[in-house]
This record gives sequence, structure tokens and C-alpha cells, in this order.
Amino acid sequence: MELREILGKRAMDEARLLEIIEEAPADSIYHHTHSYFLRHPYSQGLYPNDFATWVALQGQDRVLGERLGILDPFEFDDIERLRVEILTIIADHLSHLGTIPRCTTGEPFEFVRSHVIEANLDLEVWTLREFREALAHVEIGAVYNHVCEARLRKGRLSGDFADWLSAEDGLGLSDLATQVAKVGRLGLSLEGMRARIVRLCDRAMSTGSS
Repeated sequence: MELREILGKRAMDEARLLEIIEEAPADSIYHHTHSYFLRHPYSQGLYPNDFATWVALQGQDRVLGERLGILDPFEFDDIERLRVEILTIIADHLSHLGTIPRCTTGEPFEFVRSHVIEANLDLEVWTLREFREALAHVEIGAVYNHVCEARLRKGRLSGDFADWLSAEDGLGLSDLATQVAKVGRLGLSLEGMRARIVRLCDRAMSTGSS
């Protein structure tokens, strides 16, 4: 479950957006990029983060929206590197503008940060087949927790699924684990990630993995 906190900081133009992104807590940058996938688990839209969506739809700046929209937050190993990249994109864009677009008719960008509260699902698996079946039906928030939260907030860069699949006290399936670890970097929706990992498990089982 995601617990959200409004920070009381809002932007009406791209220059102010840039200023607040520079000073906002890391949890806020995380919310507006990674948590977008939790709020839109089925979507793989044109503007897959809150910054790109607001710039394009409220600020009517499709060029910057598209530049921010192709940014994949899962390519970065920490939030500060992601923040720097966002700042670089916006600053470069603004440097080529004569006037800074201002959102006069739409909603301001409201900065939020979030805290994820984990809940034990009392669901355990011991084999690859059990893992595949559980993953196919588990609540989508579990996919987010073990793929996205694990990498950025918990420092497990391969994600929980890949770590367990490769571990000697797990399944010891290093090749499958390597493929699963890459899923979070393919720009997929959460449902897309689930489907991709399930297919990888099916392929591994068809070649003899248990």
C-alpha cells in the first residue's frame, strides 16, 4: 500500500518545476517516476512518469514531454542519478526557449512523496512451478515491491525474484535469474513485467528446470 504525503510545493511553469525537482526529497522523485507504475499497472503510455505527463498535458509542451517520456527510471541504480538526468533534460530544453511556457489553464504540478507499507501475503513457494503459478495470480503490488522497491529503495539491484532464483538456498537458476533481473529495465508496465517473467519461467521449465 502506498501512503502519500503532499509536500506543499507546486509549480506553474517549467522553470519552477526545475527548481523544485532540484531540492525535492528523493522520496518525491521516486513517487513521480517509479510509483507511476504502481498507480498505472496496466499502462505503458506515451508519458510514463508524472513530470512528462504534466509538461505535455498541462504545460502544452509536447517536445519536453516526449524527452522526459523516453526516460526509463529503471536504468538508474539510485535516485540521485535519475534526478540529475531529469534536471539535465529540463535545463537543456529551457536553454533553447525564448520564453518559458506557463500553465495558465491547467492544474499546477503538485509535489508528493510516498511511503510504501508492506503486508505479508502468507504466500510461500519452493519450486519454479510454484513460483510461476503464484506470480501469475498474486496482487500486482507484490510485483512492484519485489521488482521496483527492491532495486531502488532496498539496494537489491537485481530484484528479489532474481536474487531468490539464483541463490544456492533458493533455486540456483543463474541463467533464468539473469533474464529476470533485466525485466525491470525493459520499460514495461507492471502487468507487462509479470507476463514477461511468467513467460521466462515457462521457457525454463520447458527446458528441464524444476
